[in-house]
Amino acid sequence: MTPTELADQYLAGSAAIRKAVASMTREQLLARPVAGKWSTLEVVAHLADFDPVLIDRMKRILAYGSDVPLLLVADENLFAKELAYSERDLEEELAVIESSRKQMARIIRGLRPEQLQLTGCHNKRGIITLEKVIQMATNHITHHLPFIAEKRKALGI
Repeated sequence: MTPTELADQYLAGSAAIRKAVASMTREQLLARPVAGKWSTLEVVAHLADFDPVLIDRMKRILAYGSDVPLLLVADENLFAKELAYSERDLEEELAVIESSRKQMARIIRGLRPEQLQLTGCHNKRGIITLEKVIQMATNHITHHLPFIAEKRKALGI
């Protein structure tokens, strides 16, 4: 895949998450209609918190080039527990996702194809290419969209 194709797919996640939560009330965003699962707002907050983590990994790989930087794991459950996801503002969270993805998509578009093969060393997963990190970030929102759809259905919206 070319850098432009990767950037376009990556950037599309912003619109997809906004569309998935469109017209939901605060009460609906906070509801937990599926037992044992996060609320919709918690899902969006999780995405807003982990986009910068993934972007940091991409930027480290690019900045360090052939030096293979260390990429640290982040625990989604600790983030959710300690960072007050249910108190977050939906528009702020969406703005974080949109802004950070817009910036990173511009960077991705400007890459040379060979830069996609630069690597970092994830402290749990080992060596990973920039292209794989971009794909992981792209798929992260896609992965969570069905969970939001499931909540909407359970709430009758």
